[in-house]
Amino acid sequence: MSHSAMIDQWYPVGLISRLQPEGQETLLMGEAIRVCYTADGKASVMTADGRALPVTERYGHVWSSLGTPEKPLFDIPEAEQPGRRLVDVGVVRVRCSPLRAVENFLDIAHFPFVHTDVLGSEPHTEVENYKVEIREDADEVWATQVKFYQPQAAKSASGGITTEYMYRVPAPTCSVLYKTCPPKPSEWDVITLFVQPLTEELCDVWPWMALYDDETPMTDLIHFQQMIFLQDRSILENQIPRRLPLDPGMEIPTRADLTSVAYRRWLKRHDFTYGAQLVAQ
Repeated sequence: MSHSAMIDQWYPVGLISRLQPEGQETLLMGEAIRVCYTADGKASVMTADGRALPVTERYGHVWSSLGTPEKPLFDIPEAEQPGRRLVDVGVVRVRCSPLRAVENFLDIAHFPFVHTDVLGSEPHTEVENYKVEIREDADEVWATQVKFYQPQAAKSASGGITTEYMYRVPAPTCSVLYKTCPPKPSEWDVITLFVQPLTEELCDVWPWMALYDDETPMTDLIHFQQMIFLQDRSILENQIPRRLPLDPGMEIPTRADLTSVAYRRWLKRHDFTYGAQLVAQ
């Protein structure tokens, strides 16, 4: 099967802060690559046979591609705002499709059941109506007006609040979440999920955040986010099939799954099928 559409995308392949001169080996879409620093202090990414791959350094990560990206890496304007703390959360390896990892991040309905007493709680399980669209000008999936009661919406939150969310999918294996910022209600906290497809059924997930929070120690911010994602990992690794089904009849969506439905439709439209299952087996 051809995955040419996804070959030409940007993918995270390592943290800038953890790069070593001798480099580190990893996989990108099944191909062995080495990520290292060159003598002039820039990141370099090479294939096993010595081919130099395109490189971008942004949002705390090194990005690369096995193909030729047509566009620069998507913009997150909030990353440039003064006063924000930029948090490298690290990496979590997950035995699932990279597309499944993104879709799970877009799913609000699981909060009370998977992240009990943190991002959700019973009996507050209903997902209120929200708006989903594929924004044609930017070619991105957006979900807006998402509201959910959360006992502890962020490390900086004290007590339960109804949190407002916006979700954005600017690339097939990346998602950006904007959520109510307790210390600065006029702004959004930004939490991203950058997913590196190691193979079609294995991925490295690199969460990254741009927050207004001067109080919480960095270690606590990182541990809070890692705790959330490790709760997700056990769910993701038990999903069957491992790949994300793109045939509408294979999994039955509910009203709460509008974002997932739009994401799958958008993937199919662009032939973004690395990590997808196209027909029922």
